[in-house]
Amino acid sequence: MGEIELYDATLRDGMGGGGLDLTVAEKLQVVRRLDALGIDIVEAGFPASNPKESELFALLAEERLQHAEIAAFGMTRRRDASADADPGLAEIAGCFAPICTIVGKSSPLHVEVVVRVSREENLAMIAESVAFLVGEGKRVILDAEHFFDGYAEDPSFALECVRAAAEAGAERVVLCDTNGGSLPMQVQAVVGTVRESLPHVRLGIHTHNDSGCAVANSLVAVHAGATQVQGTMNGIGERTGNANLVTLIADLQLKMGFQLLDPERLASLTETAHFMDEVLNRTPATSQPFVGKHAFAHKAGLHAAGVRSDARTFEHIDPGLIGNDRDLLVSELSGRATILEKAREAGVELDELSAQRTAAKVKELEHRGYQFEAADGSFELLMRRESGHYERLFELESWRVIVEKRAQGGVATEATIKVWVPDRKTGRRLVRTAEGNGPVNALDKALREAIGEIHPQLRDIDLVNFKVRILDEEKGTGAITRVLLDSSDGELTWGAIGVSENVIEASWDALVDALEYGMQPGRLRAQAQLPAALKGSTELPT
Repeated sequence: MGEIELYDATLRDGMGGGGLDLTVAEKLQVVRRLDALGIDIVEAGFPASNPKESELFALLAEERLQHAEIAAFGMTRRRDASADADPGLAEIAGCFAPICTIVGKSSPLHVEVVVRVSREENLAMIAESVAFLVGEGKRVILDAEHFFDGYAEDPSFALECVRAAAEAGAERVVLCDTNGGSLPMQVQAVVGTVRESLPHVRLGIHTHNDSGCAVANSLVAVHAGATQVQGTMNGIGERTGNANLVTLIADLQLKMGFQLLDPERLASLTETAHFMDEVLNRTPATSQPFVGKHAFAHKAGLHAAGVRSDARTFEHIDPGLIGNDRDLLVSELSGRATILEKAREAGVELDELSAQRTAAKVKELEHRGYQFEAADGSFELLMRRESGHYERLFELESWRVIVEKRAQGGVATEATIKVWVPDRKTGRRLVRTAEGNGPVNALDKALREAIGEIHPQLRDIDLVNFKVRILDEEKGTGAITRVLLDSSDGELTWGAIGVSENVIEASWDALVDALEYGMQPGRLRAQAQLPAALKGSTELPT
């Protein structure tokens, strides 16, 4: 297969997505990670559009990247200025970046309505801008904006825009589906026609996901002759996003046979995708192709059994190739084999009969509203109880929570617990009262005060996330409530669950599971690392 160039636009086009922002230091981290992954060109943005971009380009000028080259982004000259007098072109010509990517219109609608120039002037703007930058020693890429819409309006004019850039010295022209409305059959036909009409022009593809086809459109464009794919990490970008470069890399290499990354770099794809979400303070999409947490997760008993016999039965690739892992999800669909596999992963000794009882218990609990996919800690405790390898932290006598709304507007919450803790002889009764910023926080504090001296390791376990879901909303305030808690010891995180008609009782059950799981001896399973955004959260208003 011929070579395909990987072009990342995360730091410029990707930042057009709502709520996305990075500091200069974070952008520099992103560039380094993209370089380590093996991206060929990283588009760093407009060099002098704002102080942040100016600082980034100054830092990048001193950076020694191992593989990636930096591209500066800009536009063709203004309609009322010559190329050598245009300040925007002067900025990108004067920066250190060896590559300049400029955007030029290729749609008659945009030429006439947005730029408000004649078609001839638009062609001159493209050609003169490219020629100026080439004359300044730059490698030039033209992004032919709105190309597919323009081609639908006037194929001859769209082709003239591509030809003008190529004849002026552009090393590549990128066909852009800027509005994201094209479908794969249209993209493949148009790219094929451009390839035949201009056989000596190197083509690229830049797609948006408004029709849900950004990745598919990029793949068919490559099949039709494009040799550069542009995209963003995890598909971030304006509106519905850009082509997901993570998915494109995996598809191009593992499905279409292009050798883009060496095996070690390809195996870092999942880690890099998750890093990008972390630095943007986003929760990684569990269903994202290839790199999502559930991309290779199997829930149905038949599927789990098939994967255990031969992974090819229900997996399209080996997840290890891209750095992901196989997972067997526990649910009412799970059979004995899934339970035994999960026990093995957790280091819990479970025989066939105990596994069968555990599977039956899971079905019973899920019928009542439990859901163990996100509550791995509670599920492991369930297995430990069936296996006999379970150590209870305490025996509950009672707990009570008082919430008082005061006339001045404040709310006071107080919890009292009475528990029995194991002793060398008969046990010891402890009573503790604590105030908190909510019922769960007050109960958590009271429990830790009661047993903290016996189990000092509890101070290392923090509640980091709290989720409540109403299961039968038609019953209103009398509905059954499911509570999911995430806890962490600073390195690993795990989930626990509680279900009850009383939200405080459900929260208590989840809280106890979270603490008991964290204290179990011989706990082996390495759970997902704690997201950076949750680190340091110790008190939630629950």
